[in-house]
Amino acid sequence: MNIIRALIVDDEALARDTVRLLLDEHDDVEVVGEAVDGLSAVELILELKPDLVFLDVQMPGKTGLEVIESVGAANMPAVVFATAYNEYAVKAFDACALDYLVKPFSDERFDATLDRVRHSLSQKRMANLEARLTQLLEATAVQAPGAVRPSRFMVKERGSIRFVDADDVRWVEAAGDYVVLHTDDDDELMIRETMAGMEDKLDATRFIRIHRSTIVRIDAIRELKPYFHGDYVVYLKDGKELKLSRRYWPAVEAALGA
Repeated sequence: MNIIRALIVDDEALARDTVRLLLDEHDDVEVVGEAVDGLSAVELILELKPDLVFLDVQMPGKTGLEVIESVGAANMPAVVFATAYNEYAVKAFDACALDYLVKPFSDERFDATLDRVRHSLSQKRMANLEARLTQLLEATAVQAPGAVRPSRFMVKERGSIRFVDADDVRWVEAAGDYVVLHTDDDDELMIRETMAGMEDKLDATRFIRIHRSTIVRIDAIRELKPYFHGDYVVYLKDGKELKLSRRYWPAVEAALGA
């Protein structure tokens, strides 16, 4: 029996645990390591040379695609993407014959993915892996920045994972190495991400950055009032007051058609 050496890459501990527990049920798979971000993923892929990597698409530091770029398509093992992207966004992965798991996924979907990997490895169909990964990188590179965006965000809370639709996010607030999602349900949910990362992931036609620490959904804005030294106060429809820095005014003016 040929053993498949697998590496799990995900910044969420619960997501890594889920994949590891599912793999534990298969005698022909050995988990050789886990990485918590893109930077450590690159190091472990080059060091451990696994046969298979379960690679999260959305991670701080380096995304899944940036991991492939850093390692180099020629040095990558078989890849199974784990993503919260919607079904339309993952067509780029499927077109390159790379399997993917849309979170949350069922045990049956996971087993089907593993069967697909086994078949590819046993039939020695990985010879064109480099070409397919290169194709994937080229396909995503030609898109405008942020064109492929998640339809929802994964939030870890109290030992479970919750999914929040991007359309339900009213505004986003920086919180150190995290951001806080303020939703239409008045929830405040913390995820590990940068403001720049959130700016890329949110639809630029619906969300606008108004401060280095704040992103707002445009249709949640009620009015703007001048403050001091070119700054503004942004009043949301729910009564929340936020600061608009003059640095971001040109972009806000363009977005609002002012």
